[in-house]
Amino acid sequence: MTHSVDKPDISNAEFDVLDALWEDSPATSADVIARLNKHKDWHEKTVKTLLGRLVKKGVLRFEKQQRQYLYYPLIARDEYTKKEANSFIGRLFKGKVAPLVAGFANQNALSQQDVDELKALIEQWEQNND
Repeated sequence: MTHSVDKPDISNAEFDVLDALWEDSPATSADVIARLNKHKDWHEKTVKTLLGRLVKKGVLRFEKQQRQYLYYPLIARDEYTKKEANSFIGRLFKGKVAPLVAGFANQNALSQQDVDELKALIEQWEQNND
């Protein structure tokens, strides 16, 4: 699951399917549907269509076992989220993280835990980059 995949455009629904596979894989379409249905009702045909799209985009692979397909993600969650975050920050904030954090801070959207985690990250970065 460590293949380097260029960040394909993934819709919100496709992301939900991928997220269900990150939860535990390999998985059948029935497994994915059951996981997705914990949060809202998903139609079987819709999920199978989304699985097919993700395979075509190179984000999933599958193996046929007897009469069913087992699906595997080809990109790790942390790798994908890192690429998404960089893309988001690049597009909206010209690659600068400070305006993003400032926006949350100015809206009082940061909890004390968020602030503590950010401080720890900054301290770690300073130790690694001195």
